[in-house]
Order: sequence, then structure tokens, then C-alpha cells
Amino acid sequence: MEKSIARIEPTWFGRTAGAFVALALASITSQAHAASAHKAGEVVMETASAKTAGGETVRFEIGTLYVPENRAVPGSRVIGIGFARIRAAQPTGAPPIFDMAGGPGSSNLRAFVDGDPYGQDLLQLFVRLSAAGDVVVFDQRGYSKRGEVLEFAWPQQPLDRPGSPSADAANMVKAAREAIAAHPDKDLAGYTIVQCAEDVNDLRRALGYDKITLFAESFGSQWAFAVMRLHPEIVARAQLAAVEPLDFGYDMPSHVLAALQRIAFDADRDPGLAPYLPKGGIMTALRAVRDRFARAPIKVKVKDEMTGRVQEVVLGVKELRDSLVVPAHVWPAFVLSLYHGHYDDWARALVKQSKGNQFPLIGPLIDTSLGVTTAREHLLRTDLGGDLLGMGALDAYTASAPVWPSPDVGDDLRVPVLSSTPVLFIHGDWDTSTPVENTLSMLPYFPNSRTILVHRGRHGARYALLDQQPAARAAIIEFLKTGDTRAVPTHVTLPAPPFRRPAFPAPEKPSGP
Repeated sequence: MEKSIARIEPTWFGRTAGAFVALALASITSQAHAASAHKAGEVVMETASAKTAGGETVRFEIGTLYVPENRAVPGSRVIGIGFARIRAAQPTGAPPIFDMAGGPGSSNLRAFVDGDPYGQDLLQLFVRLSAAGDVVVFDQRGYSKRGEVLEFAWPQQPLDRPGSPSADAANMVKAAREAIAAHPDKDLAGYTIVQCAEDVNDLRRALGYDKITLFAESFGSQWAFAVMRLHPEIVARAQLAAVEPLDFGYDMPSHVLAALQRIAFDADRDPGLAPYLPKGGIMTALRAVRDRFARAPIKVKVKDEMTGRVQEVVLGVKELRDSLVVPAHVWPAFVLSLYHGHYDDWARALVKQSKGNQFPLIGPLIDTSLGVTTAREHLLRTDLGGDLLGMGALDAYTASAPVWPSPDVGDDLRVPVLSSTPVLFIHGDWDTSTPVENTLSMLPYFPNSRTILVHRGRHGARYALLDQQPAARAAIIEFLKTGDTRAVPTHVTLPAPPFRRPAFPAPEKPSGP
């Protein structure tokens, strides 16, 4: 679920694979230009090349945009934000496509790093999109190797007692205070979604474009909603995937649960999982596991792979809730392993993840600034799905919001309004990071929209379409080029994935809860 403080897979953003991006950022050889030597609005660019996954050499421009760290403060420090541009394969007359990554705390500039396998796939995608127009790939302020990568430490989490929302809240408040103290030369109040939207407008202006097309996923879609709200006059159209509306930074537990139920429907029919299933299937197993942990925490002794020391890990309801949103092909095996009393692999993963970690600082800065409306918070806290999945980081972010310097953006921005901007939505019904109901809730506000619902589509459903469905890919590119949606399908079904099996022999007889 969004912004979960998960001990098995800790993430502040959940929407994209931020850890993979961090690895890619470390390998980018181009160094950021010293921001102090440049003025706000200035752009520095150079030409370079990289190879796609298919071996094609692609030439591009890569550069840095310089912007005020906080536009609300006269004379604010100037910071750099990286970007790259692939020129259109042929002139189309269409507005440029601005790619906006997820996160907060993610970068698609890894596409321009030779030797990065995922980046090579991204580069191939951007080359395909260049059939519609120029493609501009933009970093996020505070998370750009060509500017600054700001990070903060999440305290090492104890494993000898069950976690709790109150403990997470206290840890986040502590982390916020330490992060502020660790960055005395930064104006952290400048890291909001409003400032990110203004960065897009500044880059548009600096590159000489009148209007732009937004191409965004996950947090990128939230960022795009802010651009459309604050500068509707510059947006020709938008393609938004894995949608996260401005007031939906915390996902409704029942919507995430519905996605898990849809995954369970196929998993219950998978021959490889059949010997492990209780009567009633995966969801029955999940409820049984939840009830077991609710009765009492479970203690597991495991060996630390790094130190060789044997330690006891205490697993409770909080640990279970934080661990349930994992990749769809893995989730059923994880639940069934716990159902049959196999906890060791999970406990070892918790040991590995419990060490002190560094996270993108813009994550909590942007997210706590954005927050949610009072009405949305009421729905979240009274949602019955929270009994199984919990509230993610809602308590931690709510408790720490007054400590983080980034100001509240206000309900005027959060609440959706009618928009005439043409939008093509793409959303998978197996998306447990940003559930499909997010897109459905936005449709009344975008009368000039079209939606592709992807059955079995996960958080990266758009990439699956663009990679595996040639007809859908052609229709999406045509929309980006002309705005025409006549060939766009409304529903696409992907094949069921090969579900991972539990790492132990199937029991001879069904076991009880």
C-alpha cells in the first residue's frame, strides 16, 4: 500500500522501484554542475549516446535545469535538476512528451546509462515514444544525480518486539528532526509538489516549448495532476498510469484488498499451488494467518547472514500487515508459507531489512506536505479493509507532518475539479500500490478522457502494454501524437503469471488454521 513502513520491504513511496533507481543513479558518470555558478532558469546541456536493450545506439541531449530551491523566498539558493531529451524521429508538430517518474524519489535518467539492463528497456520505450514527438525525461528536485540527491536515515528497527503504528510515528518524528539537523544549508520547505509542478513549467519554458504532453505513472501522475491544476494552459494532453490523485496519497485498504482478491482468484486455480491451498483458497488462508497473529505474536530464531549470530525475531500483526503488499506472483506463496507455519524466510528478510537504511528525503517532505483532506482521512480510518491491511504510514506521516518543514498545500489543490484536458488513463486491476479505484474516481472530472483497464495488470501495467501489445502501443503513441483515442482499447487482458510455489513440500493433508 502507498507509503507503507514495511519491515520486509521498507519503502516511502511504494509506487516505483526506488531502490533500483538509487543503484542506477550511483553509476551515472555525468557530474552535476555546481548550482552556485548558475542562475535560476538556466539550462546546461551536452550530447551523449547510449544503447537500447536491442543494441541500437541512441543519441540524446542530457542536461541540468537550475531553479530556486524555494520560490517563496527571495534570493533562494539555486539547485539543479537533471533531464534528458530525445528528439523526435521525424518532425510531427506534436507537443513534446514530458516523462515524469514515480516516487517521490525515483529517476528515469537511468535510461541514459550504458549497461543498466532496466535502463536499456526504458531507453527502448523512449525511442518508441519519439515517433510521436520529442521526449523529455525529467528528474525530481532533491533526487537528481545532476543536481542533489538528498537522503535521510530511518532508525534501525528492533526485532525483539512487535511493531506498532505508534512506534512508527515516534520513529518518523525522530527521523524528521534528525534529517532537518543533518541539512542545515538546505531550505527543506521548498520540497513540495507545488514546487515540482513549477519545475516542469520552468523546463518547458527553458526548452522553448509552448505546450507539452504529460507521460506519468504513480507519483508521477500525482505530479501531473498538480501541473494540470496549476498550469492547465500548458498541457495539451496527458497519459497517466497507475494513477494517484492528489488526495489519494494513502490508498484505501479495501481497494488494495480488492486487488489482492483478484490475484487470489487466479492463484486458487493454479495447479502448482493447489496442494497447498486450504478449503476456501488464498483469502481463507490470509484470514487464518491474521487471526493467528492477532491471538499472540510468534517468535522465530534465525541466523543473521552477515554476523552469523542467532537472534529471535518477534512477528506480530503489524509485521504481517506491512508485508502483504508484495509482487503478485509472489504474494500467494508468501501467504501459504505463513499459513503452513513456515516463518524462517520471512524472519530472515526482516533481519536483513531492519538495519538502518537511507531513503530519499523528498519522499516524506513532499508527501506530508500534500497530505489528505479531512474527509479522505475519515474514510481511511473507518475503512473495514484496514483490519487486514492496516493504515500503512498514515499515523507516522500524520504525526510527523508538523515537524517536516514543507508546508501544507491546502485542500484547494487536493480536491479534484472539472478539467477539459484530454487524458488517457491506463490502470491494472492487480495494482496493489495504486489500486484501480483511483482511476475510476477521477473519470467524472475528466470528460475528455479514455481509460484502458488492464486485467491482471500490476503497478507497471502501462509498460506491459507498450512492450507486449503492439496494437495498444500503436494506439497509445497515436494519442500522444494527435490526441486521437478511436483505436484505443478499453480493456486488455494479460496472461496469468507463473505463480511462485512455497519453498517446501506440499503437506499430505490439509492443515487447519
